[in-house]
Amino acid sequence: MNIIQFNYKQIKSRPLSSALNVILFATGITIISLVFLLKDSFENQLDKNAGDIGLVVGAKGSPLQLILSGIYHVDYPTGNIDYAEAMELSRNPLIKQAIPLALGDNYKSFRIAGTNTAYPALYKGRLRAGKLWQKDFEVTIGSKVASKTGLTIGDTFAGVHGLSAEPDHVHEDMLYTVTGIFEETTTVLDQLILTNVESVWAIHADEHDEHDEHDEHDGDEDHEHDHAEKPKEITTLLIQYQNPMGAITLPRLINTSTNMQAASPAQEINRLYALLGVGIQALTYISGFIILISALSIFISLLSSLKERKYELALIRVMGGGRLRLFSYLILEGISFAVLGYIAGFVISRAAMFFLSSYTDTNFNYTLQGWVALTDVYLLVASLGIGVVAAMIPAIKAMNTNISKTLNQ
Repeated sequence: MNIIQFNYKQIKSRPLSSALNVILFATGITIISLVFLLKDSFENQLDKNAGDIGLVVGAKGSPLQLILSGIYHVDYPTGNIDYAEAMELSRNPLIKQAIPLALGDNYKSFRIAGTNTAYPALYKGRLRAGKLWQKDFEVTIGSKVASKTGLTIGDTFAGVHGLSAEPDHVHEDMLYTVTGIFEETTTVLDQLILTNVESVWAIHADEHDEHDEHDEHDGDEDHEHDHAEKPKEITTLLIQYQNPMGAITLPRLINTSTNMQAASPAQEINRLYALLGVGIQALTYISGFIILISALSIFISLLSSLKERKYELALIRVMGGGRLRLFSYLILEGISFAVLGYIAGFVISRAAMFFLSSYTDTNFNYTLQGWVALTDVYLLVASLGIGVVAAMIPAIKAMNTNISKTLNQ
């Protein structure tokens, strides 16, 4: 019987103990592997979607909310800002490029964003079919929008007021026409419906007029005031700096001397990383503790089994097996528990990643990327090391088995 067969039979002879060792080890590996997969995927998505945007300008409120809504489209905007004031700001010599973004409607949970053609260029957006929007109520859609809604070139659809998936007011009288579809970029561009800002204004101006038509006014002055031209607004202004001086002076200038708020994506995301880092560190410690318990369990299991196997080990020595052979039997058994636990943890963490990716795709239109990480290699090496260390003392005791004393008993 070779060493592999012998190892298999020894593990099989103690099913409950072996299963406990593997389950404990797999639990620790699953948590660590999943945490680092999610961390890598999350950071990768944040970095890719930042698109070299140095500053986000919007209505006053939470800076993080402004970043999440203006760049990542996973939160509600803090409000709208005056378009004229935003355009005046964009002429500042410290600004290389300022891209307007007007939100307010969605189609099947995909946000309709009024902007200009510089926006898809942030994400190196290329057309898979058709062309970019050119006229009012023409749209170019992301790859995920096309695949999930079934929209193709030439199709028309009505936007729904608001940014949530739940139906509110449908703009049935003003339809959008699809003129182009972007290639997949694995960025936020995949989940957006882009049009010009004028289309967003037209729809909401029409909505404002309809509201006014149903209102009754007591005086001519009030009537005139309600029918005054609605000021043009946008949701955010995405800014790229002309030089590093802009990052130093512009945020303070905007926050102190305008009705708008400036938020730095780099600063806000670093704060988010800091908050998440505490949780990641805690989960890493917990999973490390579980793996430590697993190593202790393997050690105790192998040590206690020596009493049951001492006659068997003595017979192996009598039949010509050397001390090194006995040592290798126990070391291989410890490594086997670690490897089985690692494989189980690897598989379970990927299954969990798949379900989490499906959840985020369904609810936030984000697909988690990255199924293999460098951490997995480190975990495998660490697992092998833990298996060897846990089996070391039992292996030394097995190697030093006293043949004559054992057989006399």
